[in-house]
Amino acid sequence: MKLTAPLRLLSLLSLGVIAANADDTVALEPAFPGLTFSLPVAIAPMPGNDDVVFIVEKGDPVPGPEGEKTDDKTKKKKASAYFGGKVQMVNGLKSGKPIKTQVFQLEPKDGKFEAGGECGFLGFAVHPKFAENKQVFVYYSLKIDGKLHQRVSRFLLSSLNPFTVDPATEQPFITQLDPAGNHNGGDLHFGPDGYLYISCGDGGAGGDAFDNAGYINKGFHAAVYRIDIDRRSGNLAPNPHPSVTADAAGQAYYAVPADNPFVGVTAHRGRPMEAGSVRTEAWATGLRNAWRFSFDPKSGACFAGDVGQNLYEEIDILVSGGDYGWHDVEGLHIFNGKDAAGKKGMPELAPLSAFKAPIYEYDRKLGNSVTGGVVYRGDRVPAIRDAYVFADFASGRIFALREKDGKWTSEQIAKDFTISGFGYDAANGDVLIASLVGQVKRIVKK
Repeated sequence: MKLTAPLRLLSLLSLGVIAANADDTVALEPAFPGLTFSLPVAIAPMPGNDDVVFIVEKGDPVPGPEGEKTDDKTKKKKASAYFGGKVQMVNGLKSGKPIKTQVFQLEPKDGKFEAGGECGFLGFAVHPKFAENKQVFVYYSLKIDGKLHQRVSRFLLSSLNPFTVDPATEQPFITQLDPAGNHNGGDLHFGPDGYLYISCGDGGAGGDAFDNAGYINKGFHAAVYRIDIDRRSGNLAPNPHPSVTADAAGQAYYAVPADNPFVGVTAHRGRPMEAGSVRTEAWATGLRNAWRFSFDPKSGACFAGDVGQNLYEEIDILVSGGDYGWHDVEGLHIFNGKDAAGKKGMPELAPLSAFKAPIYEYDRKLGNSVTGGVVYRGDRVPAIRDAYVFADFASGRIFALREKDGKWTSEQIAKDFTISGFGYDAANGDVLIASLVGQVKRIVKK
């Protein structure tokens, strides 16, 4: 995600001035008529409940309009009114009468929540057994002593009914120092195996400026990580690192699945390393900024949209141990850091190598900031049945991607703008789309 759209564009979009293409094969409509959201950035399910969905609000770094004026004095909004990521619960999906309830607001105690640019409250996942352990997990940005960090934390519910997260119960798991404010990843989901998967960007700036993408022993960068938050028997303690929070006994609050692909390795991309320095949490590596990944509800395959540098955006199917090649490659092409914009000539196709190639790439004719989506397995919209639906944040194009005879091809099906995330309506399987203009829409049959 590249948050570069001007405020005027956002205003026009919110008023509906910019319309979808006439050739669209599906329609978009408000998912929850009458409900609006503040910078919705992600859509998350409640496990086992087909009447509820969660909308994550990124957090607005800009104060709202002036408050009510009294005796020539202006009552300013409290910071919490506009600054601080929140989670809204929408229930009543099956009745068609959705109700929005705020169930959580971040209140970090050891730092200041940061929502500028690509930072903010970026991910939220409810434990599959939340009714028993009352656990939820979040990914967010904060500044500690003035330095930016990206954090994964666990919180506890203060109540199951009504569903309410207690902001005072935070237990940080990972707090990674971040050298730049962009490329933060920030998605997190429980996989079909019950483990928590987390996406982290390459540290930001451009061209992998901090040289993180080719390493698995520097920290939590440029990868999707897989951790065991239940600390199951037989799994392993993570290797020590300043980013990993430990308890009084020196133990991390999570474990590493014993079958993670980098457990025990002593080399990566041809470079030797000490096994004790490896981030064994890593599951899929070489990703510039996996902005939204998801698991196909039918096959379990993990699809991700990896944001490109200057020339190509890509869609990957992530697999255990897969290295997707950043910054040696961008999409299917060689990455030339000295000519990243292709001014001296477009790059050649990358030769066959140990890197996993994306299943699909697109260039600047179609967009320049991919937002990964979801596989639609419903019946209500035949035009996208069994397709992977994703979008481009900048151009607003929404695509349906399908495989036929081993080749993936896409078609543009609709258009919207500032699309930040995808999810499902738990009641009927419809694809839901979050847009930073404050809307959540659904794809419907035209």
